[in-house]
Amino acid sequence: MLSSFLPASFDPKRPLVLIAGQGIYPVLIAQAVRAAGVPLRLVGFDEETRPDLVNSFPADERRILKVGQLGAMLKALETFGAGYALMAGQITPRRLFKGLHPDLKATRILLSLRRRNAETIFGAIAAEIEKLNVTLLDARSFLDGHMAQAGCMTGRRFPIEDDYVAHGVHIARECARLDIGQGCVVRKGTVLAVEAFEGTDEMLRRAGGFKTDGALFVKTVKARQDWRFDVPCFGLRTLETMHEAGLAAAALESGKVIMLDRAAVIEQARTWGISLLGFE
Repeated sequence: MLSSFLPASFDPKRPLVLIAGQGIYPVLIAQAVRAAGVPLRLVGFDEETRPDLVNSFPADERRILKVGQLGAMLKALETFGAGYALMAGQITPRRLFKGLHPDLKATRILLSLRRRNAETIFGAIAAEIEKLNVTLLDARSFLDGHMAQAGCMTGRRFPIEDDYVAHGVHIARECARLDIGQGCVVRKGTVLAVEAFEGTDEMLRRAGGFKTDGALFVKTVKARQDWRFDVPCFGLRTLETMHEAGLAAAALESGKVIMLDRAAVIEQARTWGISLLGFE
């Protein structure tokens, strides 16, 4: 079985195009797709996609674009004969609004949107991709071994009381429902910070300005999460930011939050004394 997140109709002989943003997330996808023997191509972005990932593809199997060149991206999918596409890795949030290089196709889409956030922008892009008869896959595909698991993943008793965990989960889910963000930091029934446009790391740094003993970082998903994009992730960079901010506990929704290189994250969390809980 290739991945529990793939559609039943998935054909491993058809090319898959990885639309890759920042970080290790698309690297892990590329490794898993190659290991599964699925033909893989790359669409990357200037100043976003890791050079080592780009260089792992032959020149004729990759296209590197500026953020906003939607028409060129769609043309690349056609050129590659894509059967599937998968979006992985964040694009710097501010670049969706400042420093964007929209072509005519992207400009038309942006002008049509009454609300401009990750969900509406990437949702519109997804619709354009699927007009080409290209299936945009669940962004968790091929990463079954990197999902948050239920229980205390760091192997110790989780240090936050159940009632305070439940409070944090409630706040995070309400923020996600209101499309504010997918995370928050709480402490003993008090909300210290919620994630918004600035992203997870900046929220954690803000929370670190308060008293953090007993503080808890919670990461969840939207009630109607579109699994093709904007799936919440937790990796070494976030863990390092927690450590620097003095936060020693995180709760991640199991089976839904991607842990980028889960084994390495858990090992480093143990080293720093950070407890990781998967909640259902």
